[in-house]
Amino acid sequence: MDNRLNGNRITIFAGHYGSGKTSLAVNFALRLRERHERVAVCDLDIVNPYFRTSDASELLKSRGISLISSDYANTNAEAFSVPPGAAALFDDRSLRGVIDLGGDDRGALALGRYAERLSGAKDAAMLLVINMYRPLTRDIGSLTGVRDEIERAARFRFTGVINNSNLGAGTSAEDVRSSIRFAEEAAERLSLPLCFTAVRRGIAHELEDLRDIFPIDIFNKSEWRIWRSREEDHGKGDV
Repeated sequence: MDNRLNGNRITIFAGHYGSGKTSLAVNFALRLRERHERVAVCDLDIVNPYFRTSDASELLKSRGISLISSDYANTNAEAFSVPPGAAALFDDRSLRGVIDLGGDDRGALALGRYAERLSGAKDAAMLLVINMYRPLTRDIGSLTGVRDEIERAARFRFTGVINNSNLGAGTSAEDVRSSIRFAEEAAERLSLPLCFTAVRRGIAHELEDLRDIFPIDIFNKSEWRIWRSREEDHGKGDV
């Protein structure tokens, strides 16, 4: 993982629907918790009720990570509601914050209300998550459009690119390798650094020769429940 990210107190993951930014936000928060005592995840993905960081609330809680989410999280209501407590990410300097931002200009509006405070935070990063295997972001022109609409709504500029090109659980090491050139070209065209490539943990060992690999666990809603059951069974065995 790019060491430049380690110094950021606030890290924002944004990207088009299906880019995988939610899984990245959760995994990144878990990594931060290994190094920092106080970590919080803020769910600002207010327009996507399907899969949100709120679905991982029990996992985050078990690792000592706070979750800031809207009252509408885990419902089918598409309400423009900024979660209470979001301001703490900007006010509390002892807190490391991870923000999961909505996937278009509507979602990014939630961050825009904090634009002045965010612009004054020199230790904040907003990362564009790209997935070349998604139909709406498989070319540079589409990515440029996504970048522009999110930046306008959020009133904050991206600082880096994350390559999260994957085909879900069936992603192979070759699928990841095939995405590297696209990610590098995208970062260059967008005039942003390519910070790291996210890789499903099960195939990370096949890609150790690549630079800046970030192994992650990819969960959907049913897999969060499987994780919870496994953790509970493990806990009983430790008693």
